[in-house]
Amino acid sequence: MKLTTRQLTLCAMLTAMALALSYLENFFPLSAAIPIPGIKLGLANIVTVFALYALGPGQAMLILLARCVLGAVFAGNLNALLFSLLGGVTAMGTMILLSRSRRFSVYGVSIGGAAAHQCGQVAAAVLALGNTAPCYYLPVLLGVSLLTGALTGLVSACLFQALAHTGLTRI
Repeated sequence: MKLTTRQLTLCAMLTAMALALSYLENFFPLSAAIPIPGIKLGLANIVTVFALYALGPGQAMLILLARCVLGAVFAGNLNALLFSLLGGVTAMGTMILLSRSRRFSVYGVSIGGAAAHQCGQVAAAVLALGNTAPCYYLPVLLGVSLLTGALTGLVSACLFQALAHTGLTRI
């Protein structure tokens, strides 16, 4: 994939935004409101959904991969890279398929991506632990992904509406 200077710059800016949102998310005490281990809002996925629709699947995947790798490096936790990559790539693949079907709105695509992300992370846990015990936690994670995916979809839809006059979106 050959990127123009404008596309490369936009990808870099969106990657930086996704990293910043991921870092910012650590300051929200979500565990106080929802006492379920491992739950995050997924604010960085707003950037992922935006990139999928505004730039296309190839560039969105590049942004996702850069965010996963750089996030693990900056956090100093390369063990989390497996979870981040499996969850992110599974979510992106699902969102690409759902967005191409034209049957789903940005909300449905976002919820599908959130659910797929949880499946990918549980698969990573199964690989890391060497047993299937994490699969029992999947229904809880999928239930929460309905809420977090809907929130991400809502913010993304508002973002698309706010940026409609700029020509950055392909929706």
